Amino acid sequence: MTSLPPTRASLAADLTALGLSTGDTVLVHSSMRAIGWVPGGQVAVVQALLDVLGPDGTLVVPAQTGGNSDPKHWTNPPVPEEWWPAIREHMPAFDPAITPSRGIGAVAESVRTWPGAVRSDHPHTSFAAVGARAAALMARHDLDCQLGAESPLGALEAEDARVLLLGVGFDVCTAFHLAEYRIPSAKIEHSGAIRTERGREWITYVDVATNSDDFDQVGAAYEPTATLRRGQVGTADSRLFPLREAVAFATGWLNEHRETPQAE
Repeated sequence: MTSLPPTRASLAADLTALGLSTGDTVLVHSSMRAIGWVPGGQVAVVQALLDVLGPDGTLVVPAQTGGNSDPKHWTNPPVPEEWWPAIREHMPAFDPAITPSRGIGAVAESVRTWPGAVRSDHPHTSFAAVGARAAALMARHDLDCQLGAESPLGALEAEDARVLLLGVGFDVCTAFHLAEYRIPSAKIEHSGAIRTERGREWITYVDVATNSDDFDQVGAAYEPTATLRRGQVGTADSRLFPLREAVAFATGWLNEHRETPQAE
């Protein structure tokens, strides 16, 4: 006999059993494929999350836009070098209201377009939020601080938010990037199109060279010691844990295990 699919109500019950509570502020990473077929798809998943969080809670997701970048760095797929000048000249400026996110999943993109959603103003690593603290958490996102203290990640840490990995692993745990700003890290140039008082401009800035290649190792070391709840949401193996605690652990782990960048 085929089991029934997860629904808005059953997902809300699963989230509650996992430990998500009314009034929480939570940063969510998710996979619809892992959750399973849901009547209403990602909309029902977002509804379930908001049902549990209630009017005093806040749902936050990454809303990244890596395509707004220098085409000379594109590898998946690359584009011909003779195209580069035209791309730099005509790439639309990042606009929080209309620029779609890329590579962060259907649930996150649904949150970005949700009625009342607020999005941080960063051309590459924006976040989006719905709920009581959305505007405050998205208010500051410095250009040269993609995922550091002066980004929504810093605000989430100060808020003592939680992280929900909904059918995904620690390799996509954005919060760990905040730790990279607290250890010796290399810097690189980033470029993209932004809106300014003078109109659209192509800009370049320098920031930390973030790298998630070892985040699965960080997570494997963190989980046995963590204040962490693990369970099924739909058919998704899921984890719920404190962002501040995870960042503190990642800072120590990365400081011990990553090589210190050499000065050029």
